[in-house]
Amino acid sequence: MAIFNGRMNRTRHHLSQALIYLILIAGALWSLFPFVWMVLSSLKGYVEASAAASLLPKNWLWSNYVEAWNQVDIFPRYFFNTILIATMTVLGVLITSSLASYAFASMRFPGREVLFFVLLSTMMVPFEVTLVPNFIMIRRLGWIDHYQAMIIPWAASAFSIFLLRQFFRAIPSDLRDAAVIDGCTHLRYLWSIVLPLSKPALVTSALFTFLGSWNSLMWPLLVTNDPLLRPIQVGIAAFIKDAGTQVQLLMAAVTISVIPVILIYLLLQRWFIEGIATVGIRG
Repeated sequence: MAIFNGRMNRTRHHLSQALIYLILIAGALWSLFPFVWMVLSSLKGYVEASAAASLLPKNWLWSNYVEAWNQVDIFPRYFFNTILIATMTVLGVLITSSLASYAFASMRFPGREVLFFVLLSTMMVPFEVTLVPNFIMIRRLGWIDHYQAMIIPWAASAFSIFLLRQFFRAIPSDLRDAAVIDGCTHLRYLWSIVLPLSKPALVTSALFTFLGSWNSLMWPLLVTNDPLLRPIQVGIAAFIKDAGTQVQLLMAAVTISVIPVILIYLLLQRWFIEGIATVGIRG
């Protein structure tokens, strides 16, 4: 009887595990379907892509990518602008977030908790609310049609400060005490000890910031008039015309713009997953 019950328990365990895996696989396929449809549509002809009658293309037109790349004369310039803006924004966020997070996590000063609460409350303010004040400030500074207009306003992030603060608080205080005995200043301790131990959180913050900057459309469209300064998302919008949209070229351009983000995530996914998992369980 005990052997029979043991077999039944193992059978239930295997069935429950199989059901969980099936649900996860179904969710993964559901999430991947838009990307698969995008790539397959980019390989179709105009009529076939517009009709969307079948998932697989009848003729695999790889030339659509070359045509999409050459469709807009300055498409490579859009890529350069996006990489430059995203890279500088990530650097700005990492610098400001590291300093602010260290202050909130390790330094004691009057009003620290109140200031941190005010900082967190800004995360609840919609982007559209700050759009007009930010634009007025940028125009008064004379930054219209300059790269700094698309970098400096986003070089600080309340979410990144919160994320890093949670990670910094979990670092043992004994390390700080030992560093003070050795004569470390706050900056030296941050640079030599805290940041090397916080690579997962830094990578997570960098990826979120990079993705947000890479996908930015509305703000660059507002603060730039010169096409030579605009990023890739504005360049993709150029494929949508009044005379009609060539769906296959639009999908090819979107696929091209997604590839760098996927490659960066694949390279950094280990630290990203570790950062999300560890920060999520720290108080």
